[in-house]
Formats: sequence, structure tokens, C-alpha cells
Amino acid sequence: MNQIYNFFPLSIYRDKIILSPENKKEMIEEIIKMKKDSDKGLKPAQNAWTGDTHGHEYLFKNEKFKIFYEEVEKHIIKYMDHFELDVSKLEFYFQRSWATLSNSKEYISPHDHSQSNLSFAYYLKKEKGDSEFILIDKLKHNEFIPQLFTSVSAERNKIFKKRTTSNIARINIDPEEDDIIIFPSKTLHGTQKNTNNNERISISADVSILAKESKNLEHLTPPFSEWKKFTNN
Repeated sequence: MNQIYNFFPLSIYRDKIILSPENKKEMIEEIIKMKKDSDKGLKPAQNAWTGDTHGHEYLFKNEKFKIFYEEVEKHIIKYMDHFELDVSKLEFYFQRSWATLSNSKEYISPHDHSQSNLSFAYYLKKEKGDSEFILIDKLKHNEFIPQLFTSVSAERNKIFKKRTTSNIARINIDPEEDDIIIFPSKTLHGTQKNTNNNERISISADVSILAKESKNLEHLTPPFSEWKKFTNN
């Protein structure tokens, strides 16, 4: 009997963070104010407003989000349990964090966060029908014919009898309000195009992971306490 082995999975974490209505209202109002008061930033037409490109990339410094980040930390540690990591030997840092606000057909182009280790998206305000979260497979281990999985003509001509996780290069996740999704930062991701959003608000962050002790250890960033800054810079 033949067998198929599925190796090298991409493991995505999903759960909920339930905050009080008062706390959520305060956070939403703060983000709307940030957008209103933000600098011009780097927002192309049809792209959602993202705080990291508009001078608001350290959201974790804002006391109004304190409870939220305490909850995020718990979920990051739970995600690490999936990989059987001994978190007592690691240090976790929020590197930067920002809010995203989308209206009408605004979207977030596919991108990754290669300067960090983990990233997340939390859905502070999301209505049914707002754009979905997209994950894109850059490696496409199963794509034995180049560009087959993303071919428009192959799709039009129904080359695939059925689309499954074995023959796709992208997948949509339709998160609900209060959902948090955590994933490796190097994962290419974005949001749907051509979907009407009703003030969809999410919060994201990049997380760096360092070793607490680097003696006899490779492939982990050593602790900041051992670093030396340039003296002439």
C-alpha cells in the first residue's frame, strides 16, 4: 500500500485574547487618533495605514496597551511549547509594534519581516466580510513544475481536480475579532485585495529571541548584556 508523508510543516498559532470592552474601546480610540495625527509616512494608494511607516512603531510603550502585551507574551510562550523549546534559556523582546487600519478596499501587500524571529497579528476590530489574512509559501516544496501552483492559465483550464494543502502556494485565514495569529517572521504574508473593509483594525509586532547564556552555543543571538557598541559612532 502506498503512503504519502507530509514533512516540514509551517506551524501557525491561533487563539483569542479577550480584553474588557472598556480596554478595547480605549485602544481603538488611541489608534484612530494615531492615524489622524501621524506623519505622511510611506502609504501608497490602496494600501492600509500602518503605524510602523507613520511614526508609531513602538506601540508597546503606550500604557493603554499594557494589558494587551502582557497577554501576548503568554501566547508567544504557548507557541514555543509546540516546538519543545526550553524558554527558561531564552530572552524574548518586542522589537517594534504597530497598528494597522483598513477602510474600503485598502489592503496590505505581501511582505515578510526578515529582521525578526516571530511576528503576530491581533484583530482588535474586525467585522464579517473584512479582508482575510493571507500566508504565501515562498519555498513551494511540492511544486515539481515551476510556477504550476500559481499559474493563472492552469487554474483557468482546471488542471487541478481539487486544491489541497499539497498543491497550493497560498492560503487564506479568515480571523475573527479578538483572534491572535503568531507565525515565523520570515513567512510571506498580507491581506486580501478588492474586499471592502469597515475600519478593520489589527495590531502587529516583531519579536526577537536571544540566548540568556551563549557559552558553547551557536545559532542563537547572544544576550544584549554581552554586546559592545562602536565607540566612534
